[in-house]
Amino acid sequence: MLGSNREFQFTEADFEKIRVKIYNYAGISLATSKHDMVYGRLAKRLRALNLKTFNEYLQVLERGDQKEFELFTNSLTTNLTSFFREAHHFEILNQQLKNWRSVGTINIWCSASSTGEEPYSIAITACEAFDSLRPPVKIIATDLDTNVLDVARQGIYPALEVQKLGPQRVSKFFDKQADGRYQLKSELRNMIVFRKLNLIEANWMLRGPFDAIFCRNVMIYFDKPTQLKILQRFAPLLKNDGLLFVGHSENLYHAAEYFKLQGKTVYELAKRSTGGV
Repeated sequence: MLGSNREFQFTEADFEKIRVKIYNYAGISLATSKHDMVYGRLAKRLRALNLKTFNEYLQVLERGDQKEFELFTNSLTTNLTSFFREAHHFEILNQQLKNWRSVGTINIWCSASSTGEEPYSIAITACEAFDSLRPPVKIIATDLDTNVLDVARQGIYPALEVQKLGPQRVSKFFDKQADGRYQLKSELRNMIVFRKLNLIEANWMLRGPFDAIFCRNVMIYFDKPTQLKILQRFAPLLKNDGLLFVGHSENLYHAAEYFKLQGKTVYELAKRSTGGV
């Protein structure tokens, strides 16, 4: 028994079933050390459903309750993010956007948008690169967690978080709300389409190719075989001169056939065709 003094009965078998479910659905590989995290996050669902044990909760999931399965998945996904996190990536993107001025519409995929700070940072970078609130840039932002997508679509953030961007950016790209929070201007919100997407599902329903793909601090939650399958699918979706941005603690050495390091956790296609992708 895991933590026999806990509010809810939670056995090793329960934990293993949860690990299998989230791996099979989302590719998330939960370490065996994550008992406490799993308990803490899912205990809220047991209270909401007035259940006594994790076994009862697993039975709810196994009966095919799709809404509860969505809430289960949302509970176990991690959504740590902030505006301009790993700022060097946006400096690189700014320069690339200027280089791509002649290509027409620039398409970018943010594959783990969380609560929206990352895709909005991309949008702000695009506005600054083109010195316009309506740059020729379209962003598709996806995430597995439906709760964070709802937050992202609104584009409203606490003053403390927004004001870190500095007064010039705040006045140019945000509107202050009556409650003291800030909302991204409509021009930036209109640049982005938010959609639910599971990176391990068979059909992504995406139309490439993309000039850039952001997949930062996501691969760390997958095992190596799952990472490779996703990276294999990224390659044909990236333009010949496109860039793949990954997190500071991630590397793609195991996918050297598909991507090569350009620098500072930014990758390009390992094999570029003369006619483009």
